[in-house]
Formats: sequence, C-alpha cells, structure tokens
Amino acid sequence: MVMKASVFFFGIVVALGIDHASAQDAKSPAASTNAPAAHPVSAPTSWRDKYTLGPGDILNFSLYGRPELDRTQIFIQPDGCISYLQAQNIHADGLTIDELREKMEAELGKSYKNPLVSVTPLELHSKKYFILGKVVDKGAFSMDRPTTILEAVAKARGIETGLFEQNTVELADLPRSFLVRGHQRMNVDFEKLFFEGDLTQNIELEPGDYLYFASANTNEVYVLGSVAAPGVQGFSPKMTVISAITQRQGFTKDAYREHVLVVRGSLHQPKVFVINTDDILHGRAPDFLLEPKDIIYVSDHPWRLADELLDTAISAFIQSAMTTWTSGSIGPFITSPILPSADIHD
Repeated sequence: MVMKASVFFFGIVVALGIDHASAQDAKSPAASTNAPAAHPVSAPTSWRDKYTLGPGDILNFSLYGRPELDRTQIFIQPDGCISYLQAQNIHADGLTIDELREKMEAELGKSYKNPLVSVTPLELHSKKYFILGKVVDKGAFSMDRPTTILEAVAKARGIETGLFEQNTVELADLPRSFLVRGHQRMNVDFEKLFFEGDLTQNIELEPGDYLYFASANTNEVYVLGSVAAPGVQGFSPKMTVISAITQRQGFTKDAYREHVLVVRGSLHQPKVFVINTDDILHGRAPDFLLEPKDIIYVSDHPWRLADELLDTAISAFIQSAMTTWTSGSIGPFITSPILPSADIHD
C-alpha cells in the first residue's frame, strides 16, 4: 500500500546495520572505513542569474506598435530554432531572452524600420532534473525556477510509504540515496536532511541533476566489476561472496581474485571488507557471508588498500542503480544518467 508522505519524512527507514567488522581473511590488507570523497555541495551557479533558452521552451512575441503581429505560444523546436514573422529559423538554443530579442530585431530590421521586439517566456521546459527510485512520481521535471531537494521531493508527491508491522514507514533507504551532478556524486547527507531537518543539506538543484532514493526493502546484492554478468542479484539466506559471483556467471579472465571488495552500509560511512576469494576457492579460508544490499566489486587490476577501490565500487553501484531506474522510468529523456568510472590512484 503506497501513500503520499510529507516533506519532512520523520518516519522509520529500514536501513542496513553498520556494525564494526573486519575482513575474514586475516592475510588481506586492513579494510579502510573512509568514504570516498564526494563532490562538495556547490554554491549557486550561473544558470540562476542567466537563464538560457532551449528546445521545448514556449515564448510569446510582439512588435511594438503592431499588435496585429503579436504571436503567442511559439515553441523552440528540437533543433533549437524558432521563427517569428520574417525571422525564420533563428537559432535560440543557449541564448538568453535579451540575446534572442536582439537577433530577432536584427533579422526583422530587413523588413521593418527600427523594429522593437518583445520576447516573453510563457513556459520553460528545456531545463530538467530527474528524480528516481522510491518517490511517488518518478521522472523528469521541468525547472523554471530555483528548486531545492525538498521542493523536488514535494513536487514528486513525497517519498513512498507502506505498512510494516502495522506501522506506516518510508520505503526509501536514505543512507543509500544520492544526488548526481555533472558525473559527480554530491556530498549531501539525506539522513540529516530528512531525519534531523538540517537545511544546510537542502541545496538547490542544477539542470540535469539526478536524485535517486534507494529502496529500503529490496532483498538483493550488487555484483559489479570484472564478473561475466555484472548487475543486481537477488539475495538468499546464507549467500556468500563466491555464490553471488557464481550466480553472475563467475569471474572474467582479468579479474583480480586476491582482493575482492565488499561494501556495506551507508554511502557516506561505508564499512568495507577485503576478501581473498582465491584463498576461499583453494580451501585456505572460509567463504564470506553477505547481507542484503552489499556491494561486491571485483577489480581487473591488482590493488592493496581499500581506499584505492572504494570510489570505483560506489560509482559502479550508482551506475547500476541509475541504469536500472532510468531505463524503466525516464526513457529517451536521459542521455547520460550515470557516473563514469571513478579515477583510480595506482
């Protein structure tokens, strides 16, 4: 049963436990508990001060002293062009209102004496952000004014809720939720924002931002990197690292089996385990028991410290989550919804 949630979602989130733990393989290097560096929360950028037009924006035009030449509801076409009177196929994509007006006046000056053109935006649809995952309304949303995270969630009619043991709970896993901007994961703490009301985390979105609210009740693990079929794997009781990798069709020929990374818990403060699967396969060490939502990442090159690979593992998780949701929720609007491979410091 899904219901609309309020803006501040102070309900219960079914989250992963993040107890202290160590790698089962005593010969493996010590696992680091430092989260990968995320892009800092950014200050407002230029689009707020200088809105540029794009395909889908709808404008009204008028010519001073000639009310009969008023034209309304003119779209900027997919190719970025717009036409008004004798000014045909004027390229408007990327221009401000004033820049477009000047271009229109220059072109219409060939047919009219000292034309004074008025350009008024009617509807602005070219700037979009995307909100996916466990919100009521998923998809692409037009951005015609500055919009914060909370406003975006409210516009999506809130985080999904359901019944758990006769209590209403939010279905989003805030520790695993994230904001991606320009191929960077932004350093936003969703737990502080929604549970503690910390408005310093309520940053304004930028065009092209992707907000993703992970599911709190999924029963799956992510097997990523150098395996034959990387992706989401349904969790089963007593699932181990080896069984999960086997269900994803095993290692690739380049897989570095001596150090397999398991990431557990919050993306901000993850617990990591370094597992020597080669020792496990040769009976020198016990297999490693998994928990729901664990991320298993297999590298294609040797590495020593967990910090070297943690960024890459979390980026792969974000890519997998975004790919899964965008393919079903957004469709052709999204052209680059995922993070590129994170930089690896050898």
